[in-house]
Amino acid sequence: MTTGVIPGGQTPDPGPTGKRMPQQRQDLAGQGVLHADNRSRSSVITARAAATFEPVGRSVATARSFVRDTLQGWGFADIVDDAVVLTSELVTNAVVHAGTHADVLCLRADDGVRIEVADRYPEREVPLQGSAVNMGSPDREGGRGLQLCAALAARWGVEYTPTHKNVWFRLDLPERPVGTRTAGPSLPAALLPLADGRVRVAVVQIDRTGAITAWNEDAGDLFGYPADQVTGKPLTDLAAWPHTPGTSTGIAEALQLSRWEGSYGIRGADGRVTPVYASHLRVRDTGGEPSTVCLLVRDHERAVLQTPLRVPASDTAASADGQSADPFEVFIGSPAPDDLDGLLQRTVERARDMLDGDSAFLLLATDDETELEVRASTGLPSARQRFARVPVEAGPGRYGSARMPAVHDDLTAVPGAVPLLSGTGMRSVVTVPLKVEGRLTGSLGVAAEAPTRYSNEEALRLQFAADRIALAVESARLGELERLRRGSLSFLVEASDLLAGTLDRDQTLALMAQMTVPTLATWCAVYTIADQASEPYLSYVLHEDEDLIDGIKSLLSKMPPPDPVPTPGARVWTAPAEVAHQAALRTSMRSLGLTGGPAHHISSGIGPTLATASAVGGETVVLPLVARNRVIGMLTLGKPTDEHFRQEILELAEDLSRRAALALDNARLYSERTAISQSLQRSLLPPGLPQIDGVEVEVIYRAAGEGNEVGGDFYDVFPIRDGVYGFAIGDVCGTGPNAAAVTGLARHALRLLAREGLTGPAVLERLNSAILDEGARSRFLTLLYGEMCPQEDGSAELKVVCAGHPLPLRLRQDGTVEAAAEPQPLLGVIEDLELYEQTVTLDPGDVLLCVTDGVTERREGTRMLGDDGLADVLTTCTGLTAGAVAARIMRAVERFASDAPSDDMAILAMRVPGLHKD
Repeated sequence: MTTGVIPGGQTPDPGPTGKRMPQQRQDLAGQGVLHADNRSRSSVITARAAATFEPVGRSVATARSFVRDTLQGWGFADIVDDAVVLTSELVTNAVVHAGTHADVLCLRADDGVRIEVADRYPEREVPLQGSAVNMGSPDREGGRGLQLCAALAARWGVEYTPTHKNVWFRLDLPERPVGTRTAGPSLPAALLPLADGRVRVAVVQIDRTGAITAWNEDAGDLFGYPADQVTGKPLTDLAAWPHTPGTSTGIAEALQLSRWEGSYGIRGADGRVTPVYASHLRVRDTGGEPSTVCLLVRDHERAVLQTPLRVPASDTAASADGQSADPFEVFIGSPAPDDLDGLLQRTVERARDMLDGDSAFLLLATDDETELEVRASTGLPSARQRFARVPVEAGPGRYGSARMPAVHDDLTAVPGAVPLLSGTGMRSVVTVPLKVEGRLTGSLGVAAEAPTRYSNEEALRLQFAADRIALAVESARLGELERLRRGSLSFLVEASDLLAGTLDRDQTLALMAQMTVPTLATWCAVYTIADQASEPYLSYVLHEDEDLIDGIKSLLSKMPPPDPVPTPGARVWTAPAEVAHQAALRTSMRSLGLTGGPAHHISSGIGPTLATASAVGGETVVLPLVARNRVIGMLTLGKPTDEHFRQEILELAEDLSRRAALALDNARLYSERTAISQSLQRSLLPPGLPQIDGVEVEVIYRAAGEGNEVGGDFYDVFPIRDGVYGFAIGDVCGTGPNAAAVTGLARHALRLLAREGLTGPAVLERLNSAILDEGARSRFLTLLYGEMCPQEDGSAELKVVCAGHPLPLRLRQDGTVEAAAEPQPLLGVIEDLELYEQTVTLDPGDVLLCVTDGVTERREGTRMLGDDGLADVLTTCTGLTAGAVAARIMRAVERFASDAPSDDMAILAMRVPGLHKD
């Protein structure tokens, strides 16, 4: 490899191409500055491994895994942690700061390992000052990689080529007795772990199905079961998992891992749970069958099994800044969990152990860095605190801001300084920020019940550890956000499809609630507002437990609704939680035989049960339903007692509320317009059929199109004068509202003109003129009009005019069918019409059938029912009443084709009863 010399802190002059020219290397070892390794003095290289990583943030984690796996495969577990930390910093510099690919090379020797990290940005030189490296402050984001090299590596250096800048470091294996894998120093007795008697190590072997196959004597002593009582039983029957809240791996998964270490509980023969610390090792026997060997000790004796921490710098060699190096082991000593929650939970547990605290907590900052959200805690009521929010700037001064490290000797002297710890009994606390590239991403804190437990030294140790874990936390957080966003997009797409699939108001309300419960909230209530002058009305309530819906609905209906504020975003509504708390307090007082008190003023009409009070006792938020610049309702989401909403969930709920509001408003508009349309359409139909002595009349009407009650076809039967009745059946060209408008004109004009005493032809000629007067809105019309007069002999005399309409059919008692009129010109086409009327006499038992062309033109493929098909059906109707004739014709039309009718249909049947009673 061609290297560049950096003598005396000077930068080599670039050549004509702008690249640094190769020069002779100079060894500066021992000066605490840049120095190069003399390979002639190095041990013989016995193995090598190389990988290249893309300039993206996730490459840092991939590089750590590559180095860890490589060194563990070589058996260099003792130096894995230092190598991973240094590689992480150097690869971060390459892929994040330099923005180039990173080439990582691992070289193995008998006495150590050399790791080289090269980026492809040779112009980005290492900053020098005089003859020493300008390390800068350890709090700065850049330059810490070289500072760590100086603190942890046996030798290190930087080499330049025309195409690369290569930073390398060498780690030597520790000298220790042959056969020793890990070792710690000799310690005074007072510093040794405390055991309260003989230490028992339970050895339990589990087969591939999870059943116990071996159980040693110490296991029987610890848990009270003899071996024959538990052999063959699943370990899950005894394990209380998880003993530590927040762990993401279940015991079944833990038993399948090649190696696992952690805490849980074993339920003993006396029913009590014994906290244990366990080390699992996956093995296979000579037959190839896998099994898991579990070593278990009581949790407070975990030092027997737990992987030893590195010796503090004060006992061996101090690091460059004089701080202990154990934070590296604590936070990066084992592979990080895949999920964010597991990583955060393990972080707070190790932070608590590192500073010997009673509790610890980790908060993540919101995107705008104004608030911190509780994401993990130990030693605190985590269910109550999870996703709770506290401000970044909790008070004046540096100790009131989460952006700076802070140590509080006694919280009782400064109440509210750490809002998360209010009412928890914690007295002293140390908090440090988590920062990535200068941006606040979270806060890590450790607290103790005793005052004055922590000093600046502990704050520095915790800050040093927080700096190491910050990038991993941020990477996991971004991964979780990406998964949430993808899930949110999928959720919103599905929600939009569901909401767009209905225009029914009640169904829209039900969909809104069902999409939010339980995905976004435990319970949901939807308030609607009819108009600006109306109060919000509770329209829908849903809870994931159906037994609680009625109780919540009763409670909310007796409370004032939330204010319909149009401001976007979720706002907290405290009323349900307050009422629930007061109701629970009142119930408790009654159980003690007490009355009065702060809960006594609650109206006895509310009276929710304890289950209902607990269901609504958590955080409740209200999101306005705004559509077309008007608040049409509120979406209320709630959690059970002491639970909070995540910010991501609230943002998703806000997106859903916007879509739901538009869908709900569309359903409202559709319902209103449908009601108006139906009212107008009903006004176009006759109010009812008159009772005519001596004549049976029946009508069947079907309008084409969803939601239409009236189309282009119409009918009417009405009295003209004593003993004379008018009847009409017609078809306006087209369908829909425009045709319906001509329908209304024709039907009402017929009644008015007929009652003026005009003959049939005169009525139709004047109607023709009225249609033509409509101009561009006019449409041609086929119309069958007639006047009917029942006779004393039992027959009926009809005078009929058929203007372009399908001819009426007469069914005689002998089953013959014939046309009862002749065709004439239709209406609405020409001005001068010469129409005439024809007289038809219906004898007793005869039927006159009048239909529109939607009946005769019913199609199935290329076949059409037609006039002949209609006549064939009518021949089968001899002896039937008018209603039965109309029904049989309609059934025949519907059965002729499988598709829904595409045209309006009207059937008018009139029958003169026979001389004998039918």
